[in-house]
Amino acid sequence: MPRDSNQTRRQRALEIYKRLQQHYPEARSALNWRNPFELLVATILSAQSTDATVNRVTKELFKKYPTAEALAAADRKELERDIYATGFYRRKAKSIQAMAQKLVDEFQGQVPENMEEMLTLPGVARKTANVVLNEAIHSQTGAYEGIAVDTHVKRVAYRLGLTDQTDPEKVEQDLMKLLPRESWRQAANALILLGRQYCTARKPNHADCPLQDLCPKVQVP
Repeated sequence: MPRDSNQTRRQRALEIYKRLQQHYPEARSALNWRNPFELLVATILSAQSTDATVNRVTKELFKKYPTAEALAAADRKELERDIYATGFYRRKAKSIQAMAQKLVDEFQGQVPENMEEMLTLPGVARKTANVVLNEAIHSQTGAYEGIAVDTHVKRVAYRLGLTDQTDPEKVEQDLMKLLPRESWRQAANALILLGRQYCTARKPNHADCPLQDLCPKVQVP
């Protein structure tokens, strides 16, 4: 298949987003949270875990450690037991506790509201920062700084021909060039849902996918 021109790719990206809006009008993060701190902790815990598992764990975790101060002061072994079900519990306990300590030491216990400062927090890379900024901080203004690219977004964007890249940060840059800024939050959430329901890693369901006719991976008879 010949490589799309930038204009053709942009046009298809806009049509894809239009379809996704129709199919997933209320697309949002599946994690449960009440404030930016809770979403930040939940997002770090969600690495290589399921949202359902994280939600079960954080239901009690946030009662026990409702603030950055409380989490920073937690007993490490006890914290490891509290988050054990999410997997990689030692590494995650170390990350969220170090993150909480930095919030206390440098940000008065509050989650920073821009990408540059978010990326100084232990355990926080662009994907996590984008999730928190887009869902919990900039969702009302639309002043998004990036697009959260997880494994689903990376896979689906590549299959749809929206990027030739496999590195998440390069995929993000490609998507940011194709989609209007105000769409970045909902587009990521909708691509995640599409990846979970239709464009799965092992066996994509082309027959029922709402983007079937826009997907270069579908073989046209």
